[in-house]
Amino acid sequence: MENNIFMHKLKYFCLLVIVLIGATFTYAQEEVHKQNRLADEKSPYLLQHADNPIDWYPWGEEAFEKAQAENLPIFLSIGYSTCHWCHVMEEESFEDEEVAAEMNQTFVAIKVDREERPDIDKIYMDIAVMLNGSGGWPLNIIMTPDEKKPFYAGTYIPKNERFGRIGMMELIPSIRQVWQNDPERAQQFADDVVARLEVRNTVQSDDVLNAYSLADAVDQLSSTYDEVNGGFGGAPKFPRPHDYLYLLREYKRNDNQQALDIVIHSLESMRKGGVYDQLGDGFYRYSTDETWLVPHFEKMLYDQAMLSMAFTEAYMASGKETMSTTTQEILNYVLRDMTSPEGGFYSAEDADSEGEEGKFYLWSAEELQEVLAEDDYSFVSSLMNVEEEGNWVDPLEGETVGTNIFHTQAPLAELSSEDAARWQTLKQELYTYRENRIKPLKDDKVLTDWNGLMIVAMAKAGRGLNNDTYKQAAVNATDFILNNMRTEEGRLLHRYRLGDAGIMSNLDDYAFFIWALLEVYETTYDSSYLAAAIELQDDLIERFWDTEGGAFYFTANDAEKLLSRSKDIHDAAIPSGNSVSMLNLLRLGRLLANSEYENYAEEIGNTFASEVKTYAGGYTLLMSALDFAIGPSFEVVIAG
Repeated sequence: MENNIFMHKLKYFCLLVIVLIGATFTYAQEEVHKQNRLADEKSPYLLQHADNPIDWYPWGEEAFEKAQAENLPIFLSIGYSTCHWCHVMEEESFEDEEVAAEMNQTFVAIKVDREERPDIDKIYMDIAVMLNGSGGWPLNIIMTPDEKKPFYAGTYIPKNERFGRIGMMELIPSIRQVWQNDPERAQQFADDVVARLEVRNTVQSDDVLNAYSLADAVDQLSSTYDEVNGGFGGAPKFPRPHDYLYLLREYKRNDNQQALDIVIHSLESMRKGGVYDQLGDGFYRYSTDETWLVPHFEKMLYDQAMLSMAFTEAYMASGKETMSTTTQEILNYVLRDMTSPEGGFYSAEDADSEGEEGKFYLWSAEELQEVLAEDDYSFVSSLMNVEEEGNWVDPLEGETVGTNIFHTQAPLAELSSEDAARWQTLKQELYTYRENRIKPLKDDKVLTDWNGLMIVAMAKAGRGLNNDTYKQAAVNATDFILNNMRTEEGRLLHRYRLGDAGIMSNLDDYAFFIWALLEVYETTYDSSYLAAAIELQDDLIERFWDTEGGAFYFTANDAEKLLSRSKDIHDAAIPSGNSVSMLNLLRLGRLLANSEYENYAEEIGNTFASEVKTYAGGYTLLMSALDFAIGPSFEVVIAG
């Protein structure tokens, strides 16, 4: 009897298990089915959106063919993995079933990682700025299905209308109504936009650059210099490291002490501020205020590269220990947290963790008191300006938020040896504690252009600080790209991740990596790096040079045909590929006694001369190249 009861229970249990397994399998199938076409991509940004209910496509023919076959406009959304407002819009709109239903009915939706496809981002960002006066990410474009011409451009869009900003639930129906009832109006507007873009991308100049442009750039930078807080202009305040690199050349050329003072004051102010990670080292993206206190917390590889170059050269010009120490801190952070086992450098670390910007980096006074002994807490709170109610004000709420951003009033190099040693001990203790928090996302793709900049930074610091670790890191990353990020015919590739190299290179990939090769050659005197630089420079001229208008296009002559083939010189957060190329060509010309390279360099300057002369202070990497071209410069020949 008991055996029968047992067997009955066992049979019931087995049936229950089978049902549960079936339900789990069905649920798993549903989960897999929910993933859209981004699930097979390499980009961390695209993978972030693979579980959205929106039927996202990657940029490619499959999406365009569907849009044309069904006569649906394309919703193009461009962003990157560490973008705070991209995360906000995803949470509010792209993960929302109601928004997804509207989008899937109205559009063919395409997601693009701007760091993987800067060529696409450049074109549509130019259009957004042209239409709206400003841009940013996420960048959202609505365009025609056949020619990819935009008739709407915007950045962050909430789900519903907010403070006069249109919401997705208002925008989508209005676009659908226009597209279905008056498509000619949308098409005409799109045609007009593209025509304006072509005019904007037409570079014309009948001028030449000269020493007056160098002086103009210095005057313009000096006029916007913040004498109280350092840096240039007001909030939001960006690091602008190539401005300092140029001012250091002005100091050397004309013995201009004011130029050096601007550089030292600005770099020291940033290093003291909340825009610098006082525990883990490295710089955040920018400061939302003019005092460098409240940062946007993402960390980008290119910022670490350009800023460490500025600190290295500032140390060489001034001998100030703070400059040397900060260079080492930045590069040690990169080697610790942003370097792959193969030697390449990762792209970025996110601003957000646990759904909040900066949460990983912020401290309440209460938490610090729990971690530190009483006298240690007093020391740290005094040194890092910790306050019980928090030391910064939320601009939206207008009141302190209860957390603290570490920052100092004076350079740490001015601490007594005893206090400096004590801080290093407590810094390590707090850093170790912080490491147990949930960390921000690390974007682990390796980009040729950004790696080029970091190789330059490592090589410069290796020579300037006589540090073999940095020299070797530069060599390792250079060899990694040469061995893993080139096609069989020798062309550079743009992106590497998880063993896969892909995406055809752009001007910045070539220009920045050639710069890196020249720096590594001057660090090691291994002629194979010079040979590689020459090979890539010749390839760049062959594939990217504008034989009619002069200078380099951003894309190769056999690249995917987009709305426009852009060509620019403005040195923004990242310097222009044309600016860097002008310097590369001059250096190669002098190294090889090849005047043809120098002729190309001169033509780059002349091509953009009229544009540059309107505000030379916006083209400071180009000014550094012009400074080199005008001289005086020195050549040392060793024959033996």
